[in-house]
This record gives sequence, structure tokens and C-alpha cells, in this order.
Amino acid sequence: MPRKMNDEQIEEFLDSRPGWAALSTIDEDGFPHTVPLGYFRLGRDIVMGVRDGTRKIANVESNPNVSIMLEDGSSMADIRGVMIQGHARIVRERGEALELAREGARRRGVPESEWPTEPRPGAAYIRTTPVRTLSWDYSSSS
Repeated sequence: MPRKMNDEQIEEFLDSRPGWAALSTIDEDGFPHTVPLGYFRLGRDIVMGVRDGTRKIANVESNPNVSIMLEDGSSMADIRGVMIQGHARIVRERGEALELAREGARRRGVPESEWPTEPRPGAAYIRTTPVRTLSWDYSSSS
């Protein structure tokens, strides 16, 4: 039986960037639409950079309820993961988009002198505020 991670362990797990985040939105036909995306955590929110005009953007605009899942490990003995269910919003506004682009660069270790000075053309962000967070940890070392 897996144990649950506490809030501090969840934040540490998310900040360790265990891999791609799987974002699930609801498509126009009611089916889940799941895609892998890069992400970073900003406070409690999860931020993902995307191209504007994609299916995931349209889905969030139609239904802001999303699920984000991250997992790492290679066997049942060490699998850990987090699923965040929350409300997403699309960020396109120039000032906030630039802020998020700069924060993303900072989180990736880009030197400040190379941070963006303008939002990337055609870029948008999906910013998700958690409503419910579920976690699992099968590792025995925790």
C-alpha cells in the first residue's frame, strides 16, 4: 500500500522536476485529452508554456477543470507520484506572459542576462490552481 506524501514532500517532488507533466483536459466531445508538457511550480500553481491556438487551449477555454499527473520511478518499489486536480486559466496578457516566461527561464537556470524581454510570439501559458492534490509513494526510503 503506498503512503501519501505531505505538503512539503509534494512541493519537493514537484520542484525536483521528475519528468513531463501529463495535462488532461476535456475535449469538445467529452473525452479526456492528455498531453505531456514541461512545467514549473509558482507558489501552489502549476504553470505550463504552450503554443496558443492548440486543442488544449481550446479545451481549457471551454472547461477550466483539468488534471495534471507527474510520476517517477522504475518499479513498484520506488514509484512516486502526484495528481493535481484544479482550475486552469489561459495567460496571454503581455505583462503576465512575460513574467511567466522570465520565471520559467529562471527555473531552468538561464542566466538573468539572457531572460526574455518580450513574450514569445504565439506563446501562451496554462496556469492551474490546485483544488485537490493526491499523492502516492511506494518507496521504502521515505
